[in-house]
Amino acid sequence: MKEEKLLDWHLGDIEQRFGFNGGKYTDVNAYFSIFITLILSGIFFICVCNLPESIRNNKIFEMIINRGWTPYAMVCLFFLSLVILLIKWRKLQFQKKVFKIELIPVGNNFALTSQSALEVIRKLNESVDDPKRFVLFNRIERALLNLKNVGNLSDVSEMLRAQAENDESHMDSSYGILSGIVWVVPILGFIGTVIGLSGAIGGFGTVLNTDTNISSLRDGLIPVTSNLGIAFDTTYLALVFAMIIQMIMTILRKQEEQFLDACRDYVHEHIISRLKIIKE
Repeated sequence: MKEEKLLDWHLGDIEQRFGFNGGKYTDVNAYFSIFITLILSGIFFICVCNLPESIRNNKIFEMIINRGWTPYAMVCLFFLSLVILLIKWRKLQFQKKVFKIELIPVGNNFALTSQSALEVIRKLNESVDDPKRFVLFNRIERALLNLKNVGNLSDVSEMLRAQAENDESHMDSSYGILSGIVWVVPILGFIGTVIGLSGAIGGFGTVLNTDTNISSLRDGLIPVTSNLGIAFDTTYLALVFAMIIQMIMTILRKQEEQFLDACRDYVHEHIISRLKIIKE
């Protein structure tokens, strides 16, 4: 029987629980997020298409289902962004659980030496199934395992600082897909607008070529001007989607930055300040 851990990444990571390889730290598995997005998008479009006509003719639903192919693509990307953000948030909450585990004995009399570091590592492996899967524990394990190979306190501090910079860089890169979506969605909106404008201008030319009577010309221009208004709906929808994604992404990114700062503070308080003897 497998020994139960206080923190089990293979059981607690949301992607692992669904049978996908979990992304590093708060990074997401692209296949898992796309899989969930396809399910949500399919359910959404099926529900919208089966709504009563009176509801389906609502302005919002019309902008989605009656404006060509671009709104469909924007909705799928919007759902993908929400799925990625939700998974990242869930993984971040899981990462924060590391602070509930006491690795370093409380009290000023405890000092981290090559010998006592081995005890801390043993306790870490007893409490966590895979320390390298957690930002904080990965830093601690790397530092303690290399105590015998470093010469002084500044070497340990430099090693931890470099690892902290790597973690911050990884966090930035984990938002690459989201940043790309925030850029692509407005572009899709502009494409939809251009398509709509092209159709409206083409209709305007047809009216001018076929009608010379003022009354007929006016009646013929009604659908043309209506199409001009419709053409900008895709841009409006795209900007709303992009704004929502950007706002949520900014909030989550701030939470991740605060978490990394908390990890840095924890290492300084419980590791670096306790290092009394580096080599024995």
